[in-house]
Amino acid sequence: MKPLVNAMTVDLEDYFQVSALSQQCPASTWHQQQLRVEIGTNILLELFEQHQVKATFFILGWIADNAPHLVKRIAEQGHEIACHGQGHQRVSQLTPTQFYQDIYQAKSTLEQLTGQAVIGYRAPSFSIDDNNRWAFENMRRVGFEYSSSTYPIKHDHYGVPDWPRFPYEVIDGLIEIPLTTLKLGAKSYPIAGGGYFRLVPYALSRWAIKRYHTKEQRSGVFYLHPWELDVEQPIVQGIDLKTRFRHYVNLKQVQPRMNRLLSDFNWSTMQDVYGEYLTKGQK
Repeated sequence: MKPLVNAMTVDLEDYFQVSALSQQCPASTWHQQQLRVEIGTNILLELFEQHQVKATFFILGWIADNAPHLVKRIAEQGHEIACHGQGHQRVSQLTPTQFYQDIYQAKSTLEQLTGQAVIGYRAPSFSIDDNNRWAFENMRRVGFEYSSSTYPIKHDHYGVPDWPRFPYEVIDGLIEIPLTTLKLGAKSYPIAGGGYFRLVPYALSRWAIKRYHTKEQRSGVFYLHPWELDVEQPIVQGIDLKTRFRHYVNLKQVQPRMNRLLSDFNWSTMQDVYGEYLTKGQK
C-alpha cells in the first residue's frame, strides 16, 4: 500500500490578528503594529524547501494588501494559495452580506496578485457551526470548491463535535474538509496541529498521526501559523493567564518539531491530497 500523504496547511496571519487577542489588538490598530508575519513564513518556506514539501497557505486579504511581495513569493515557490477571509473576523460575527463581501474581496485580491485560481477557504477560528450554515452557500457563490472550516471537537472557542470527521459534500459543488481528529472510544481528540502541537510532546503528536493512519487509512490535515515560529514576537499585555499560556507555550519548540514532522510523514497541498473530491483546479 502506498504511504498516505497528508495536507500541510498554513493560516497566514500575524500574531496580533489572533482572535483571542482581538480585544487587546483590534483591527483598527493593526496598521500601528510591527508586521512580523514574514519572519515565521520565511522559516516555513525554508523548511518546506528542505523537505521538498508543497503546502496550502490560507491567506488573509489584509496580509495580501500589506505584504503582497510575500504572497507572490509563496505562489512562485509552488505552494497553493487559498483564502482565510479579509480581516480575520469570525463568520459568527458577520451577516451573510458582510461575509460575502469579506470573502469576495480577499479572494479577488489573492487571485490578482498570484494569477492562481483560489478555490479553497478556511474560516477564521473555525467559526462555522449550526448557526451559520448559510456561509457555505456564499462560499460557493464566490467560486470556492472546498472549505476547511470545521473542527469536529469540543473547544471553548470553536468546534462542532457532532459534525462529520471526514471530507463530504456539504452543499452541491462544495466539499468540506474538516480538521483531523483521532477517535478513541466515544471521544474525538484534536491532532491537526495548532496550539496542541506546541502543548503536547512531539512524540505524542507523532503517535496520534500514526494511529490515525492505521485506524482510518486516510490522509489527514495539519495546520499552523507563521507567528508560532516567531520566538521574539512582542508579549501582548492585558491578556488572561489561559490566553497567555495558549499563545506563547513552547514557541521555541515549533521549528525543530516541524523539521521532524516533515521528515516523519508525507505532505502536499489540499488540492493534491483531496483532488479526487474536487471538480476542477490545478493539481
